[in-house]
Amino acid sequence: MKELIEFIAKSLVEKPEAVVISMEQAEDGSTLIKLASAQEDMGRIIGKQGRTAKAMRTLLNAKATRENKRASLQIME
Repeated sequence: MKELIEFIAKSLVEKPEAVVISMEQAEDGSTLIKLASAQEDMGRIIGKQGRTAKAMRTLLNAKATRENKRASLQIME
């Protein structure tokens, strides 16, 4: 799941080396993926009215569901 978000984010931004992904496991078994990038690339990751971020969350949720897991994406500023 982390690789999926990393691939999408690095494909969108101007500075792919600035993309940082971290993954945390919660006590209830769900996974939290945190995404950070350069400040000037945040608009590309979030998209107009948050459409790109919502699409990334949808894809993450679909992948997690296929693996019988729960996951969420947090975009850090």
